[in-house]
Amino acid sequence: MKFTEKQIQEMKKKHGTLFLITVDDKSCIIHKPTRQDLSYVSVVKDPMKMNETLLKQLWVDGDKEMLEDDDCFMAVCNKMSEVLKVKEAEIKKL
Repeated sequence: MKFTEKQIQEMKKKHGTLFLITVDDKSCIIHKPTRQDLSYVSVVKDPMKMNETLLKQLWVDGDKEMLEDDDCFMAVCNKMSEVLKVKEAEIKKL
């Protein structure tokens, strides 16, 4: 799926930080997860179901094959760790 710059800017206004994930000629845009998103999926025990739930939770727009086609879905799952990266904190004993 192709997105125009105008569409992307409108999505950013609504959702904040966005990520474009592409597999072959299919793509989707998801937003950066919030604490609420992560809390929502944390109750799911099955790792594959957790990935599916998280992807649906973060979904902004894109080709539905990214959710429905196993090859596309597995490729997206492999990139989820990059979406979930957080800032590094420092700790110092005083």
